[in-house]
Amino acid sequence: MKNTLTVISIMTFAFLLYNCTGTKKATAAAPVLSTWNSNVQTVIMANCSPCHIPVKGGNKKAYDNYANTKSDIDEIIRRIELNPTDRGFMPFKHPKLSDSTIAVFKQWKTDGLIEN
Repeated sequence: MKNTLTVISIMTFAFLLYNCTGTKKATAAAPVLSTWNSNVQTVIMANCSPCHIPVKGGNKKAYDNYANTKSDIDEIIRRIELNPTDRGFMPFKHPKLSDSTIAVFKQWKTDGLIEN
């Protein structure tokens, strides 16, 4: 009888532990996506000026707006990844952008070219 009671007690305890849940549910944080306004625009203003910024006297295609940058993202990435000695390298007459700066453009494309 004592053994039966012990087995029943252990099974009840195991059942309670198995079905026990905490009051706080673990939730995965939503990934922070790269956006034009938060990430890309500041990089462009800092590195593509004045050539691609009309208000600063630029006469090349304007990349100070979302639509133009979005439509040309593949070409932008291609050109900023070139070596400074390659034809078409950007930013023209400036040092090559750092890998982390280039990654901003790539991440924005990967995240879906979000504006806001």
